[in-house]
Amino acid sequence: MSYAVKEMFLTLQGEGVRAGRRAVFLRFAGCNLWSGREQDRASATCRFCDTDFVGTDGDGGGKFADAEALAAAAVGLWGPGTERRYIVLTGGEPMLQVDDALVDALHRRGFEIAIESNGTLPAHPGLDWVCISPKAGSQVVQRSGDELKLVWPQSGIDLDAIEGWDFEHFLVQPLDDARAAENARACIDLVLARPQWRMSVQAHKLLGLR
Repeated sequence: MSYAVKEMFLTLQGEGVRAGRRAVFLRFAGCNLWSGREQDRASATCRFCDTDFVGTDGDGGGKFADAEALAAAAVGLWGPGTERRYIVLTGGEPMLQVDDALVDALHRRGFEIAIESNGTLPAHPGLDWVCISPKAGSQVVQRSGDELKLVWPQSGIDLDAIEGWDFEHFLVQPLDDARAAENARACIDLVLARPQWRMSVQAHKLLGLR
């Protein structure tokens, strides 16, 4: 199988439980909840995405002929040393492309593999860390994992139902739009009212990282 990658780069994990960790970020092109084109945003299931996942023209992006080529590119970005190699597969929606061959190739090179997914497709069983970010109006089938990260507020989200899903960590993160300050207050109020949840912030934006 070939892979379409928007961009791939070395950075620090910017969100969630593992924020601050050195990571190769591999952003796949394509998503099943929005085409990525602005003219389609209003009619998309997910209308608040702040990520460009269209095409393969980003830094480190391209079309990779097979899993070995993509895994080798990730090693090149990580640099010397094999200790604590860590890669985050994101998008778009990474589970449109993640398969056995890629998981095996990354594991052979010593990577711990994390994924950030909208949960509408089952997560690959070989992944080491599963983060699901549910979107209102979508059918979430992956209701277990390590981390649930809810962008908030979202109209149509059933918090009571989500709290019954099988995740170790429940995080709520402010929606980054023109009402950012109000959204942050809404997240704070949610955590104060529902102690199962923790607050997550987009630290990479505060630090000027991608």
